[in-house]
Amino acid sequence: MSCIHLVALLALCLGAVRALIKRRMQQKDLQPPQLPLVDDEVALQNQRSYDNVPIPAASVPTPVLVENWPTEQHSFGQVTAVSVDPQGNPVIFHRADRYWDVNTFNESNIYYLIEYGPIKEKTIYVLDSKTGAIKSGWGSNMFYMPHGMTIDIHGNYWITDVAMHQAFKFKPFGSKPLLTIGKRFRPGSSVKHLCKPTSIAVATTGEFFIADGYCNSRILKFNAAGKLLRTIPQPPEFLSLQVPHAITLLEHLDLLCIADRENMRVVCPKAGLKSSHGEGEPAATIQEPDLGRVFGVASYGDIVFAVNGPTSMLPVCGFTIDPRSEAIIGHWGDFKNPHSMAVSVNGSALYVTEIGTNHQTNRVWKYVLA
Repeated sequence: MSCIHLVALLALCLGAVRALIKRRMQQKDLQPPQLPLVDDEVALQNQRSYDNVPIPAASVPTPVLVENWPTEQHSFGQVTAVSVDPQGNPVIFHRADRYWDVNTFNESNIYYLIEYGPIKEKTIYVLDSKTGAIKSGWGSNMFYMPHGMTIDIHGNYWITDVAMHQAFKFKPFGSKPLLTIGKRFRPGSSVKHLCKPTSIAVATTGEFFIADGYCNSRILKFNAAGKLLRTIPQPPEFLSLQVPHAITLLEHLDLLCIADRENMRVVCPKAGLKSSHGEGEPAATIQEPDLGRVFGVASYGDIVFAVNGPTSMLPVCGFTIDPRSEAIIGHWGDFKNPHSMAVSVNGSALYVTEIGTNHQTNRVWKYVLA
């Protein structure tokens, strides 16, 4: 029996139990006590209204691979990130001729190859959603070791560079950042420093989160102007992260879901976009034997798509996750070394990138959500 069928069966059984209890109470003329709720209790009830409620299987889309996409072959470097612009175009961020290996950083996380300068080629390409052909590109002579990229609802590009230890906000095709977090080539753990930041998630409110990253294993939350609001985790919050590699927001549920790579799980603490109530409470945690090291996450309504990477003998594939029931409810795809993923604005397509050693293994896949 599949995971989706099992979840549906459990929901059916739970409904039957509830109906039986209701009938017994009516037969005995018993009514459950109706106690007035104070304001805080109402808020708590609203905050937790989604807890442990499985998503109906029929409402969960299954990613289906689009064969022969893109229709023409590209010669990308390691494609470390993909996002989708407001026009529905997939956009990739790649390293061109740069590779991250044992000689890239020293023991203090200082980038060894500063003297080589930034990547001379364009590092960002906008692709046609139907054919995968390159429509435009930019980002030459700007970045040293690309990693994460997110495009917000206004079309702004949010980018992380692990060599520079910085996160940036750009207008499309901009040469100067609108906002910079972190100190150039200076790794650190203070609130003014980053160390190999991996990913950024941006809320419709303008608040944004930075996954920081390979060294600090923390999430930093900022307001729209770049003022630090919160660090995740922070005392007395009990949440130990180990390489938060990607993050995504489920704004309807007020959750921030994290690909906690080396802990081989997805964790979803409260984002605190609606209110600070619930911040620091135990995070929803999805950790099952076949999940492995999670590299990418992307939200779709109230569910999360995820991809793992090479982990011992586990299959490398995609997962559909329900954070409300803390369960994997679907498997899909077949990959070698996936690194990032993104869902289109209208929810019709899912894109997954892979990194490798040549243009045949550095690529982007398109799935339709059927």
